[in-house]
Amino acid sequence: MKAAVASVAVAGALAAVSTPTLARDTINIVGSSTVYPFATVVAERFGRNTDFPTPKLESTGSGGGLKLFCEGVGTEHPDITNASRRMKPSEFERCQSNGVEEITEVKIGSDGIVIASSNKAENLDVTLKQLYMALAKEVPDPKGGDKLVANPYKNWSDVDSSLPNKPIRVMGPPPTSGTRDAFNELVMEGGCAEFPMIEEMEGDKKDQACMSMREDGAFIEAGENDNLIVQKLTSDTSSYGIFGYSFLEENAGTLQAATINGKEPTMENISSDAYPIARSLWFYVKKAHVGVVPGIPEYVTEFTSEQTWGPNGYLADVGLIPLDEASREQWAEQAQNLKPMTGDELK
Repeated sequence: MKAAVASVAVAGALAAVSTPTLARDTINIVGSSTVYPFATVVAERFGRNTDFPTPKLESTGSGGGLKLFCEGVGTEHPDITNASRRMKPSEFERCQSNGVEEITEVKIGSDGIVIASSNKAENLDVTLKQLYMALAKEVPDPKGGDKLVANPYKNWSDVDSSLPNKPIRVMGPPPTSGTRDAFNELVMEGGCAEFPMIEEMEGDKKDQACMSMREDGAFIEAGENDNLIVQKLTSDTSSYGIFGYSFLEENAGTLQAATINGKEPTMENISSDAYPIARSLWFYVKKAHVGVVPGIPEYVTEFTSEQTWGPNGYLADVGLIPLDEASREQWAEQAQNLKPMTGDELK
């Protein structure tokens, strides 16, 4: 009897090991909180107007989404990841090493990063240099000399007398977010470039000087959910928040945006790159899952159609800033043909 039970147990264990992962019938999408609202609108229309189920979306941040996406091939892994920055070469290499070899890259449009506050608060008219001085962990010693010191600025007016006389308190995304990556590159690097002593630094030392954010409560990591930042700003007129332009558009009745380097975050200024904190938005498709999870090519076609991402498309109504016509045609052809990346695009 014991031998028979043992044989059954072994057979069951072998069956469990050899059983393939059950196929999904629903597209699984992860990634950027900035792209999330746009992808959600596309997914809802796709589910409503086709015979395919509405795709499942999860807001994990750009870095978190690419990490999940690159973990492997198989229905336990995501099919598509959204990103508010382009894939890094190191991420592409990680995908390749894990068997995620054919990836289609799609650029979907532009977005601006805003420094927003309640429309009942005192608005900011600020420069990249002033933002760096307000938010960096260490700054050039205001007393002079060639050294960095712990950020001494408590109020915005300590940075510059033209700024509000109230404590520096800014809520923003964590390091896993593409918005944080873009903010570091466009704002923190742009601001610290104004200081010759930092520009003369090299490698990691310079990166640390430019991109290390304050940890004394002036900068608050508020998670991947930008809606939570929006909610906090509406009830707290002393704070500012960092997030994508589309969230400002959605909450135009309650929020206002700072002017950066003399430019307001309008669609025109962002699309023309006149606004200094503008960035491109992307998604990436795992070609190995096409034909395994139903609806992936059809979803890609829906997202890259003129009725969706064109200047009169429904995504423009929720804040997406479209690519120019020639670029849309180029990216639509690449997306709908599921053209794989080579990796050279990222160099």
